[in-house]
Amino acid sequence: MEIEKMIAYCGLDCTGCPAHLATLDDDDDQRRKVAQEWSSAYDTDIKPEEINCEGCLPGGSVYFTHCNVCEIRACGVERAVQNCGYCDDFACEKLERFLESVPEARARLSEIRSAS
Repeated sequence: MEIEKMIAYCGLDCTGCPAHLATLDDDDDQRRKVAQEWSSAYDTDIKPEEINCEGCLPGGSVYFTHCNVCEIRACGVERAVQNCGYCDDFACEKLERFLESVPEARARLSEIRSAS
C-alpha cells in the first residue's frame, strides 16, 4: 500500500522527513540521529526531544520547533491554502528565498500548480 504524500506549504515532502518518520515510529534512536545530523548541517543545537512532527499542515498536534516560527507556514495557514502551489501569489518573495536552496521543493510546487 502506497502512503499518500504530505506536501508542506513550502513544497517539502513531509512523508519522507526524518523527523516525521521518527515521530510515526516513536523511535528515540532515530530522534537522536536526526537531531545530531540537523545540528551539524544547520550549525545549531537541536535536541532529540525536538524531533517530533506530524507534518506542518493544520490538523496535527505536534510540530517540529521551526514550524512554529516558519513565515511560509504562517502565511499558508492564514491564506488557508493546501500548500503554496495553490496560492494566487506563488511564488512570493519569502517562498522564493527558500526555494533557491531547495530545488526539489520548487519542482514539486510547480508541478502541483500546473496540475491545479
